[in-house]
Amino acid sequence: MEPRLNWVRKARWMNSGFPGLSEELSRERNPMDKVSVLQQQMLTLTEEVKSQKELVKLLHKALEAAQQEKRVSSMYLTAAEDKDRLELVRHKVRQIADLTSRLEALEKEKKELEQMLSLRDSHIQELKEHVQLLMEKNHAKQEVIMALTEQMARELSDPLQEANTVTAETLYKQQEEIEHLKDDIDAYKTQNQFLNSEIHQVTRLWTSVAENEKALLMKCACLQARNCQMESKYLMVLRKLQEAMPDLPSSHSELVRNLIQEALQWDVKEGGEEGFNLNPVSEYDEYGFMTVPEYEVEDWKLLAKIQALEIKSNNLRSQEVVEKPLRDRWNSVGELSPSAELKSLIRSGIPVEHRQRVWRWIVSRHCSHLPDHYQQLLRQSRSTEHPACRQIELDLPRTMTNNKHFSSPTSQLIPKLRRVLLAFSWHNPAIGYCQGLNRLAAVALLVLEDEESAFWCLVHIVENLMPADYYSDTLITSQVDQRVFKDFLSEKLPRLMAHFEQHRIDVSLITFNWFLVVFVDSLVSDILLRVWDAFLYEGTKVIFRYALAIFKYNEEEILRIHDSVEIYQYLRFFTRMIMDGRKLMNIAFNDLNPFPMKLLRNRRSMHREELEAELCELEQIKAAYVKERAEQGTQDLKEVVSEEEEEI
Repeated sequence: MEPRLNWVRKARWMNSGFPGLSEELSRERNPMDKVSVLQQQMLTLTEEVKSQKELVKLLHKALEAAQQEKRVSSMYLTAAEDKDRLELVRHKVRQIADLTSRLEALEKEKKELEQMLSLRDSHIQELKEHVQLLMEKNHAKQEVIMALTEQMARELSDPLQEANTVTAETLYKQQEEIEHLKDDIDAYKTQNQFLNSEIHQVTRLWTSVAENEKALLMKCACLQARNCQMESKYLMVLRKLQEAMPDLPSSHSELVRNLIQEALQWDVKEGGEEGFNLNPVSEYDEYGFMTVPEYEVEDWKLLAKIQALEIKSNNLRSQEVVEKPLRDRWNSVGELSPSAELKSLIRSGIPVEHRQRVWRWIVSRHCSHLPDHYQQLLRQSRSTEHPACRQIELDLPRTMTNNKHFSSPTSQLIPKLRRVLLAFSWHNPAIGYCQGLNRLAAVALLVLEDEESAFWCLVHIVENLMPADYYSDTLITSQVDQRVFKDFLSEKLPRLMAHFEQHRIDVSLITFNWFLVVFVDSLVSDILLRVWDAFLYEGTKVIFRYALAIFKYNEEEILRIHDSVEIYQYLRFFTRMIMDGRKLMNIAFNDLNPFPMKLLRNRRSMHREELEAELCELEQIKAAYVKERAEQGTQDLKEVVSEEEEEI
């Protein structure tokens, strides 16, 4: 209660007024001084009002506490029983214990705060020492800077003194040189403007010439395409005349023969003699295949020349429309990764400059190149002769005779092909070597060029793309595929299949080799490599697609032939007369859809079961025949012995 009484006394004293205020105002005569005194007094009164408000708040709190104590005391006095009073006392005891615990917690917190304060004081002291150290360093740096500044000022003052000693004559010469330089600059500016205008005019002329050149090249390509078409039609007329030669007079027949001989002479240098040729036709293409194969039959030679002219015409016409946009798309392809866009690009055909890279990527995705594996196989083939070595040597001279890289025993790729086939025969002893593998490896060598890459490409084809037992001794899976192909031919081309059945044509005699070597020696090189592009990426269903597309491409021609011998003769070479690769590709991948792989697997499984059952039945018949022949031989021997006994 003592602080409360002090506040009450202070309040009474404040209410008694300011006894010295009137005297102070009476002493100040200046109004401004009086105003300042009053302002000071007002501030004092404001502070006192705040104090009074705080006093009122404290008195309210004291009053509430007193009223609370009064209520508790009255409850204690009015309690009727000791039990109630005891409960009140217990409540107070609990409050006291609670307050005591709170007080202990506050004291503990106070000690922690004091410790923190001491730590902070020590930290502040350390910071002060650090600041003092930094200030000393800064002071030392400022002294160094001042010393360096004075030194620089002294050094700069020396050239100025020397400059002051330059004579007026030297300054005059320098001014003259500056004037000459200004004149040169103006002259160069004028000359630069003139040259810029000249360059602009030359650029316009160059652009115009480039556009004219492009237009002329396009016109030249169109003219060459028309020329090829006209020459092709001319050769077709000669061929028709050749067929009708028995009905012609002898003089006319001789004239037709001479014209055919002239047409068959392939002049490689005819473009050079003309002085300009947009797309010169050489005897061999980029991979060494003969553009016009040297057939023994004269009629076939004429057909091959017609085919070469048609292919050249198609290439010239599609150069700007198809080939250039396709090359631009391939040039924009960076890192290769499987996608629908890449699949579409590969089906359209890989340009020559990108084919090797894409083939290597396709093979590496499916074959893990074991380090030094190929070299180990070569060492093994050198140390031990493989049983298939003799057959490989027999087939090497017969490999792609229409290609300059394999046409003679001294050709440069023959030794590489030999090593690849021998390495594969040791790599896969279950197959060893099968006729047809030489053609597959040869195509891989032509494109990939490297022996080891060609070896792994052959492994990818035989072990990943083709079904098992495709190149085994029995060729059972190859026979199964021929039956599957006949089913597809009946579904996709029913008129053609009915035509074959009517004339008892077994298409497997023609198509078996297509499947075994993936159309090598059947299609022209340009179309063949497009087929291989899609085949390496998608698998064997591409072979079925293109085999059906080939028959679709020539369906009407085949349907016009009604003699079985003529049909077989036509089927022997009709694939070489396919000239429009784009049309064949559209038939294979657009007209023949849908072509699900699941259907192909199911058909293979069904026909394999049937073929295995037939082979098993055939083996039983053979075994029974051998047994019967053995028993018959024993019986004949007994009869011979009995006859000899009778004679004796």
